[in-house]
Amino acid sequence: MSLFRNIVFTAVVAGLLSGLLMTVMQSFSTVPLILQAETYENAGGEEAGHSHDAAPAAGTAAPTAADHHHDEEAWAPADGFERFIYTASADVLAAIGFALVAIAIAEAFGGFGGWRGGLMFGIAGFLTVSLAPGLGLPPELPGMPAAELGPRQVWWVSTAICTAAALGLLAYTRSALLAALAIVLLVAPHLVGAPLPPTHETAVPMELHARFVNAVYATNLIFWAVLGVIAGALREKFRGGEHVSLTTERELAAR
Repeated sequence: MSLFRNIVFTAVVAGLLSGLLMTVMQSFSTVPLILQAETYENAGGEEAGHSHDAAPAAGTAAPTAADHHHDEEAWAPADGFERFIYTASADVLAAIGFALVAIAIAEAFGGFGGWRGGLMFGIAGFLTVSLAPGLGLPPELPGMPAAELGPRQVWWVSTAICTAAALGLLAYTRSALLAALAIVLLVAPHLVGAPLPPTHETAVPMELHARFVNAVYATNLIFWAVLGVIAGALREKFRGGEHVSLTTERELAAR
């Protein structure tokens, strides 16, 4: 029970601190870019929805009243404090979940071994969850075209699993055959290729998208590094107490 409680406490603390840090970083890096992209999205939507000079393309339905008011009726958090609170809540909950997964995997392989081991796990998390899937499905701004959600989710999850398995084989095995298998797992999803959108036309400037992708990767790298360091340091601190508690319980049971 002590082990389980310490793992949950470590995940909550690491997730809370790294998640809040992520929200603050996003407020100064990615959120302004998203708001800027939304202006292009709204301008493009108004132009497409209210222009009647051109006839609808073959095989498409004419615009309806619902099409004109869809964006107006869709709910979204208000800019400012409300958006910050919703973003912070999502970041913290996601960070706690990631921390629980990382700690569980680390415990299965003998623990973090301190903050340095936690940092290595954090970098591995960044490679698995952010960088590797992002090579095929880079972060998207509002108003950018995208493939259907289902195929994208399947490819993303498959890529993350393959990357995690490959990193585990490279880190915890010494077999040349398994190392070769790890390389295959790393490149296989990218050889298959991520689902592509039907068109790449967008009103969002490519320069804005490039800045957004760089900001996402930078903030995610810092987030994962901080999460790993905090989790590794806390688990190492609690591990000594767990051994003392276990020894005491055994002595009491022997009596």
